[in-house]
Amino acid sequence: MIPESSIIVERGITMKITKNILVHSEYRLSDENDNHLNPDEGELIYLHGGYGHIFDKLENILEGKKAGDTFKATFAPSEAFGEFDEQLIVQEPLSELPEDVYVGMELDTSDEDSKSTNIYVVTDILNGLATLDANHPLAGLTVTFDGTITELEELTEEGIKEILAHEDHEH
Repeated sequence: MIPESSIIVERGITMKITKNILVHSEYRLSDENDNHLNPDEGELIYLHGGYGHIFDKLENILEGKKAGDTFKATFAPSEAFGEFDEQLIVQEPLSELPEDVYVGMELDTSDEDSKSTNIYVVTDILNGLATLDANHPLAGLTVTFDGTITELEELTEEGIKEILAHEDHEH
């Protein structure tokens, strides 16, 4: 949460989305068949300005909009959650996994050579093997974001630093 002292309020000025504006929006995420993909979520809050908090294409579309404006953007898999990659599905013996492994469990793995981390989801357990999938759940889908900008906040330098510092601690 950003402290109130980190927010600059300017009365009578129509604020637009530019670098270092904290953007609040309500959105619906759907696939090509208009299936609602985020029924339990729908609020997006991010710091605008190329920080990698949202897809570049969406950030470019939102640039210059103001509170109350609507947006709609469609993304191919390569622009959003990635193509589905069969190589990210592996089977591991249950003896190599935590004793309490269950379908839906997330397991983090690190590759010391490439310094990369993958999050695998256990998708099946059968005959002493667990199937693990590191694809994003929406990988391979063309998705559409359809929403409304609900609020814009201009932050102080301290507020911006706080968001960026908090982000560094989450990764």
